[in-house]
Amino acid sequence: MSTPLSPHARNVALVVAATLFMQFLDGVIIVTALPQMARDFGVGTLDMSLGVTIYMLAVAICIPAAAWLSDRFGARRVFLSAIAVFTITSIACGMAQDLGQFAVARALQGAGSAVLFPVGRIIVLRTAKKSEIVPAIGLTIWPALFAPVIGPALGGFITEYISWRWNFWINIPLGILGLALVYAIVPKDTEFVHRPFDAPGFVLTGITLGCLLYGFDALVQGALPAWIATALIAAGLVAGAAAVIWLLRVKHPLIDLRTLKITTFAATDAKAGAILRTAINATPFLLPLMFQVAYGMDALSAGGLVVIYFFGNLAIKSITTPTLRRFGFRNILTINGVVAGISVALCGLVSPQAPYLLTAAILFIAGATRSMQFTALATLAFADVDAQQRSSATTISSMSQQLSMVFGVAVAAGVLNLSQMWRGAPALAPIDFQVAYLLMGAVIVLCSLQLLTLHRDVGVEVSGHRRPHAAE
Repeated sequence: MSTPLSPHARNVALVVAATLFMQFLDGVIIVTALPQMARDFGVGTLDMSLGVTIYMLAVAICIPAAAWLSDRFGARRVFLSAIAVFTITSIACGMAQDLGQFAVARALQGAGSAVLFPVGRIIVLRTAKKSEIVPAIGLTIWPALFAPVIGPALGGFITEYISWRWNFWINIPLGILGLALVYAIVPKDTEFVHRPFDAPGFVLTGITLGCLLYGFDALVQGALPAWIATALIAAGLVAGAAAVIWLLRVKHPLIDLRTLKITTFAATDAKAGAILRTAINATPFLLPLMFQVAYGMDALSAGGLVVIYFFGNLAIKSITTPTLRRFGFRNILTINGVVAGISVALCGLVSPQAPYLLTAAILFIAGATRSMQFTALATLAFADVDAQQRSSATTISSMSQQLSMVFGVAVAAGVLNLSQMWRGAPALAPIDFQVAYLLMGAVIVLCSLQLLTLHRDVGVEVSGHRRPHAAE
């Protein structure tokens, strides 16, 4: 039976969520500052993408080590260390005098950031009872939903009226507060696993994630010639195959792939759920691009419409737990997923000529169903994971989510380009975005229906859902 969070579990989840908010805010707040930073460093605006790329690569390379670090040194210690590294490197980012210094600081900041999310989730799962997982995980998802809403506006204000450097220095008070709260509230480590560090596994998984993420990102952004980006993707796939073979054969693997044998975890983070998440992640990329490129809207007007989408994400959170308790995971993942797919497909109808209420309704529903689907996937993933596999599960889940974000953008951009090429047009038009939305929506619907193969009572110990005849 799903139960409300105990005061202690709630406090721990809130502390982790507050710390993760610092991480997610840093990821979105920097975008509006890049032009000013480029002028101060004396480089082109496009050159500043190095700071974003190297951060992403550092995160990708270091994520696989999170499970081992947590097991070996304790989740609380590692989490405190990661906050300290992130805060110190944020100071270094703000003090950078040229692009080279900034790139080094961002790489180190990415290394600290890579550990925060998976280890933070380990702490929450370790503290919450199984019946408390839904609300506990739900609290940790708030930062990812809230940061994109205020990040761009806050970053623009700080850059315009204070200094771009404070986009990083704002992490100083946040980091100090996070350290104090974690030290005071999160229980001391009592679980340690002494096993050797799997260096070959770390290298292979790092190469896999780095090549795949950077290859797809470069292919979309045009940062590298297409053949080089494609070669990176191919290298990532080869390294990934080698990593799987190694991790399955070595005695003490960096990541325990046996976790993928758990039906619920595999469905949510490696099979239909991973594809579904990738398709949904295309929407935040397509929306502002369509508003500005296809319809010629200014950034402020486009941003205002995107806020409606993210407001839908936030508004649904308060009823996520009771909804899962009332209808159960399988019903929510399929029905809500179908509605999410339809709403994404309908985003192609959004335009300056469409009635504003229709536009707002479509965007709100698309955002709300996105939030509900992500929360259900994230929670069900850990419903059947035992304590011994918890660290590996959180690491694999973090890797899957990183890949889905980049792949979502890459696939959406690829569909846009193919649609434009098919028409033989010199520029993108509304029809290209409509094709992309329709395809993404269809993928979401199909993957959601595939989740009907899950048992009807899947995750009942977590959601508390009981069918009428089961309660009798």
